[in-house]
Amino acid sequence: MAGMKPTRRRFFHAAAAAAASSLPVAAAPTDIRITEVKPLIIGGRTLFVLVRASNGMLGLGEVSPMNLPILAAHVEHGLKPRLLGKDPFNVEPLYDEMLFGNFKLGPMGAVSEAIAGVDIALWDLKAKILGQPVYKLLGGKYRDRQPVYFSYGWNRKDTPEQVGKLMAAAAERGFTGFKIRMNLGMAVLDRPDDPSESYIAAIRKAVGDRAAVGFDPNNGYTAKGAIAIGRRLYEKYNIAFFEEPTPQYDYAAMAEVARALEVPIAAGEHEYTLWQFKDLITQSGITICQPDVVKCGGLTTAKKIATLALAYNQHIVVHNTTPTVATAAMIHFAVSCANAAKRQEY
Repeated sequence: MAGMKPTRRRFFHAAAAAAASSLPVAAAPTDIRITEVKPLIIGGRTLFVLVRASNGMLGLGEVSPMNLPILAAHVEHGLKPRLLGKDPFNVEPLYDEMLFGNFKLGPMGAVSEAIAGVDIALWDLKAKILGQPVYKLLGGKYRDRQPVYFSYGWNRKDTPEQVGKLMAAAAERGFTGFKIRMNLGMAVLDRPDDPSESYIAAIRKAVGDRAAVGFDPNNGYTAKGAIAIGRRLYEKYNIAFFEEPTPQYDYAAMAEVARALEVPIAAGEHEYTLWQFKDLITQSGITICQPDVVKCGGLTTAKKIATLALAYNQHIVVHNTTPTVATAAMIHFAVSCANAAKRQEY
């Protein structure tokens, strides 16, 4: 009104009154729709997911290498019908459709792993359509190169000397961080024939005192057993981190270990949803958060997990044992995270 003194409140009130009752939302670059979703098992060991758009472009994703026929069947029958004809740029709404549309099957395990393959393919497709790398769409990059550490899963036929030679060869290739996964499992906790210390000793001897050496017993200890070996390995061999020392479902035991030891505790490969990661971070005492992009539902959820971890001053070290598309997705994700630790798993 004439003569009325303008104020901040009046300005916004006038702007709101001038707007339509519902505001238009900008459309995707063109009217592109999903025309094909195809799971591909390669060599019985790898499951890729192809998502094709109506413009002929193709996105490529990967699924965690667990029970591939079951995961492929879920992509084909549980996810594909919900995706055909949809806008591939609606990555988050499509994630919600895939997750909550199959929620009563259980949001963890096979459901989230299958979704991960589609989600990564959608990000890949979107990036190709826009002509930009995925990390730019995830928020940009914090570093130009992403260091990785050398991760090896113990085979019962391996001797400590053989593993030491393997790690020494990796060091010669330029790796400065290493981890052995001992695959002890939860069937028998605190097993009396645990050979872990002999392997850590051999690795430390092979790579020298300055290299970072991580230890992953794959959930093999009770809290008491984990505290005993964790303290010994930290004091004698200066392990850099202790990954999943206790069963993954026992946050109280993991927290007990974290309180007792100086070495950082890491976990997260067995969590699939944002809600699980909230509980893991707030209840288990970990300081290193390990989402796996081919398990936790893909890049869409992984970015939310990274933000959650950042709010709790946690470092991100991506769990990664799949050396193809999943590694590429992991690298794009890691460089987009401010709280990504120095080295990621390779």
